Amino acid sequence: MNRITERFDHLRQQGHKGLVIYIGAGDPDLEATRQLAMSFDHVGVDVLELGVPFSDPLADGLVNQLAAQRGLESGTTPARVLETVAEIRKESQIPIVLYLYFNLIHHFGLERFIDEASAAGVDGLLVLDLPPEESTFYDALMRAAGLAAIYLVAPTTPEDRIAAIVGRGSGFVYYVSREGVTGMQTEVANTIAGMTARIHVHTDLPIAVGFGISNADQARAVAQHAEAIVVGSAVVKRIADLGRSPELVAKVSQFVAELVAAVKSERR
Repeated sequence: MNRITERFDHLRQQGHKGLVIYIGAGDPDLEATRQLAMSFDHVGVDVLELGVPFSDPLADGLVNQLAAQRGLESGTTPARVLETVAEIRKESQIPIVLYLYFNLIHHFGLERFIDEASAAGVDGLLVLDLPPEESTFYDALMRAAGLAAIYLVAPTTPEDRIAAIVGRGSGFVYYVSREGVTGMQTEVANTIAGMTARIHVHTDLPIAVGFGISNADQARAVAQHAEAIVVGSAVVKRIADLGRSPELVAKVSQFVAELVAAVKSERR
């Protein structure tokens, strides 16, 4: 069974909510990415999202744009990200999703990338700029490789399109709780409960809510309305502040552990 599906099945059986953590791969370098992955697994993160650095990350706010730039500067490529995932797999079975833009896959070769991602131990892909209407061949390749094809639903997505999107997806549905790009916010959107209920009319897939969740209190509040919470920019900002400090992994993991505790405090 796909590790993402297995993890959400386990969470459901235990009555727990899940935590998805996003970081930019190669920020500040790929060895730090590997160490952070191992530590996140240890503190209880349910899914790790690795952002594959790209020169034009149009869905990302400044914090994640800068992380992508640092990743590119450290020599991070899609092939090296896959190598890092393979290294993580030697010690950890934490579910891993690659968050990336389609041009990277297209340049690499669609079939080759999916095959090599599966072989490395990737569990799912979240391709930010691949419209579901153009994903038929991609979806077939993903199913054949046993990878989850994760799609986005936004606050502005109309009902018929929600049904079409989630009908193609697997693993979980990523609900973008705010219009615009990624980034930390001082308060969570007030439309989350209504939108997650609308999405669940069309699918039994778990819903992970992201974009703008910045601290434990926000994570706890949003966890009331979804199966999982995604936190990215708040973690990436701490990585940026610590850089190559020897305390990087410990301090970032301490913050992430607080998020885990907050999310797990909410029961189904």
